[in-house]
Amino acid sequence: MILVADSGSTKTDWLLKQPGQEARAFRTPGLNPYFLTEKEIVKILQDQAPDLVAYGAGVKEIYFFGAGCSSPDRHEIVSNALSQLFNKAYVSVDSDLLGSAYATCGREKGLCCVLGTGSNISFFDGEEIHAGKHGLGYILGDEGSGTWFGKALITDYLYGNMPEEVNTLFGNTYPITKEEVIRNVYQKQSANSYLASFARFLNVIRKTEYGSNLIKAGLQEFIDTNIKSYPEYHEYKSHFVGSIAFVFSKELHELAKTQNIHIGKIIKQPINDLLEFILKRENIGR
Repeated sequence: MILVADSGSTKTDWLLKQPGQEARAFRTPGLNPYFLTEKEIVKILQDQAPDLVAYGAGVKEIYFFGAGCSSPDRHEIVSNALSQLFNKAYVSVDSDLLGSAYATCGREKGLCCVLGTGSNISFFDGEEIHAGKHGLGYILGDEGSGTWFGKALITDYLYGNMPEEVNTLFGNTYPITKEEVIRNVYQKQSANSYLASFARFLNVIRKTEYGSNLIKAGLQEFIDTNIKSYPEYHEYKSHFVGSIAFVFSKELHELAKTQNIHIGKIIKQPINDLLEFILKRENIGR
């Protein structure tokens, strides 16, 4: 029995695979070791996924790919937490970028772009991802992400920079105050997820001039800051993972077409493709 996980800042998707059976899906909050301790991860899983934890010693292999898992000390936080709950399992922890590369590129070279709550990019050489200068997080980076769009919407609303019709609709949808926003952004945990929660409003105003321009501006900033930082970007396919890329794939294709960017796969979440890759790589029967 193997367990594969794809963890972002907002949620973690799990697939539990037993030989000869369909994979069983679970979902928990995001398990980012930059924001959570080993003890907190254990508690989240015990509280939010008791059915998953109940498999305990039956799980023999765990492949966890997560946001914030880009260094050995962060790997250890997640690995130790999982080992407490699945004490018979071999545990492998890697970054969400590697998981996304496996799910999209497979064994081919390419650029793997993440556009969800946060944003990031890496070059995958067919075996490994190559660390770049991106992934600065929601305060310094995350261009074109849900957090980026949420921040743009909130600031435009609070500054009174939205068109009147959009402003009224936003206010009716999200009856927020300046004090509430400041409290959630500066005094509470998971400010990035809070900001990203407003990004879904973009789909409501997608056909307005304001909404269309904002969507294209965010995606273009991601392209300029991330994709075009690779001088040979036009030689490889650019694959995308995440809800923002998936929902706004039409706008993404339109922008790419004018800039010699070759779009590959665009998937909302990599977990199913990731499981298939792991099963094939480890030569595990379905």
